[in-house]
Amino acid sequence: MEDIKGSKVKRFCSRNILAILGFSSIMAVIALLAVGLTQNKQLPENVKYGIVLDAGSSHTSLYIYKWPAEKENDTGVVHQIEECKVKGPGISKYVQKINDIGIYLSECMEKAKEVIPESQHQETPVYLGATAGMRLLRMQSEQLADRVLGVVTKSLSSYPFDFQGARIITGQEEGAYGWITVNYLLGKFTQKSSWLDLISYESKDEGTFGALDLGGASTQITFVPQNKIPETSDNYLEFRLYGKNYSVYTHSFLCYGKDQALWQKLAKDIQVANNGILKDPCFHSGYERIVNVSDLYKTPCTKKFEMTLPFQQFEIQGTGDYQLCQQSILGLFNTSYCPYSQCAFNGIFLPPLEGNFGAFSAFYFVMNFLNLTSEELSQENVIEMVGNFCSRPWEEVKASFVGVKEKYLSEYCFSGTYILSLLLQGYHFTADSWKHIQFLGKIQGSDAGWTLGYMLNLTNMIPAEKPISLPLPHSTYVFLMVLFSLILVAVVLTGLFIFHKPSFFSKEVV
Repeated sequence: MEDIKGSKVKRFCSRNILAILGFSSIMAVIALLAVGLTQNKQLPENVKYGIVLDAGSSHTSLYIYKWPAEKENDTGVVHQIEECKVKGPGISKYVQKINDIGIYLSECMEKAKEVIPESQHQETPVYLGATAGMRLLRMQSEQLADRVLGVVTKSLSSYPFDFQGARIITGQEEGAYGWITVNYLLGKFTQKSSWLDLISYESKDEGTFGALDLGGASTQITFVPQNKIPETSDNYLEFRLYGKNYSVYTHSFLCYGKDQALWQKLAKDIQVANNGILKDPCFHSGYERIVNVSDLYKTPCTKKFEMTLPFQQFEIQGTGDYQLCQQSILGLFNTSYCPYSQCAFNGIFLPPLEGNFGAFSAFYFVMNFLNLTSEELSQENVIEMVGNFCSRPWEEVKASFVGVKEKYLSEYCFSGTYILSLLLQGYHFTADSWKHIQFLGKIQGSDAGWTLGYMLNLTNMIPAEKPISLPLPHSTYVFLMVLFSLILVAVVLTGLFIFHKPSFFSKEVV
């Protein structure tokens, strides 16, 4: 009788022990999964957005930028996520149709509302920077320029973003921000981690790139000289980015963008034209265009050439000659006067060129069209290829580039020749230093231009948010994972022990 009773007690104890072990193992597994999933769940993206509108002389573009709320050395890690080209000319052309500016900007601003999450609209800053087109308008009439900016401000303020203002940026700012963009995209500012973060941070301190920017109304050159020459301080700007200070030389040549340079050349050459016909070597042979004299003298850039002409219109007849075209262009650069040790042109100080250069905006667009952006091409190759292009008859060029708008297509010969004249005679690049020019369009998905540099610099003023913290402190997380893992291991080992040596527990019960 006692044996039967003892046997029942043994079975009862064994079942209870196994049930407790099973329950403990299940709870340990659940606890491990719960802690692991909670700690490693995807955190909400903690980012900021910014909008910059580039109001250039020929068109306006809107760029949307995005960066982590936690900054690196006080400067946001910014990248471009969207670009929208506003349909129509630059805002300076809307002086006579001021009420159309709101419609002009609406399509791209509506697109920005779609791209940026609605929850972040109110905290997304919007900046509009107007460049050389508006600088020229301000030279003509400060009142008209202010009126255009006032209507732009009213229009942009109506959107649910944090509008920070519309202003005309200086040529120095345009050049310097372009320099920031190029060096940021080429990785000259940020630091990178060494392999598996086991070694301390290494800085990419390989020297910065110079920046060459060409627009429709102005052109900029910016770089860090090897030695800061104290001849003039007007052309130097100081920047602090990613914890490091930079002193850069920069100068903007107003009226020397490719469009205004063409107007200057025409205004200069028409003075010696016969009977209202201008034989122009910068246009293809067979090309003809009628130009109004009133349009020629409309811009402040041609005022120095203005004279009374016996006709109201004149006709351009292309002759397609690179050498003669270059000679005509060089007449725009005054190199006879230099009050410093070295000048670019027009008496503007230029220190010796240093390092590599990134050429963007119209430098890139023109050279890319002419298929001249390869680093394998020497200066001599480029000159020869531009010369060959200029010598092609207009009808042949039109047949080869059917999809290109005729106005743009007709000016590529001039633009290519002008770029070579500006770089070689204006900035004094040589056959050797030409090898250090890279023509840049997009880098890592972002456009090379001043707007990204503008945004990068402005992020110094935007406070970084506190990083979103994990649900558990790291030490607590490790402790709980180890604890529940040990419990699970102990339960499994105990269960295996009981399974293989049940008699041990039988003895204990007896």
